[in-house]
Amino acid sequence: MILGSGGPSGSVFRVAERVLAGCGGSLRRLAAADPGALETLPGIGTARAGRLIAALELGRRAACEPEGDELPIRGPEDVFRRLGPRLRDLPQEEFHALLLNTRHRVIREVMVSRGILDASLIHPREVFRPAVAEGAAAVVLAHNHPSGDPEPSAEDHAVTRQLVAAGEALGIPVLDHVVVGRSAFRSLGGQGMMAVGTRADRPSGGHAGGT
Repeated sequence: MILGSGGPSGSVFRVAERVLAGCGGSLRRLAAADPGALETLPGIGTARAGRLIAALELGRRAACEPEGDELPIRGPEDVFRRLGPRLRDLPQEEFHALLLNTRHRVIREVMVSRGILDASLIHPREVFRPAVAEGAAAVVLAHNHPSGDPEPSAEDHAVTRQLVAAGEALGIPVLDHVVVGRSAFRSLGGQGMMAVGTRADRPSGGHAGGT
């Protein structure tokens, strides 16, 4: 239905089969496919590649949309549940911040950067300027590892230390930093990375690791 119809390269069913075969039969790989690569598949082209990408993006957004009233972020599991479907299959790193109110409900989600995570490139103002503007009481950080392995790197620790220190100075604590992998996550908050002064304010359940 998304592809519409077939053409010189075969029926629409044949075109769909080739698209899936090119991604190893995996919809998750299709969702992470490069748009330019999709355009080169026989029977696809720019317009159909755009429709496929839009349909998959709608699916991601539907999976991330909270049900009913916004639930509080109680721990890294809630962060993974909210952002995992969107981040886990991306071909490059994205660094996000969830801005929370005093009840740990999300006021706003901010994408801070896209690309290789580097402490020299992620300036605290990109996280805390919107947090101050929105009157956020706290923030939770999250980013993905395209490799699928959620184990935090040395750079992840460096970025976390930098932003925790900035949050302490501004009075907007960083409650956690969750690294999203293919099917698991790790919480740097649970690994003792958060400032001691903020731990009393952390959501319950903020422990390390995921399944």
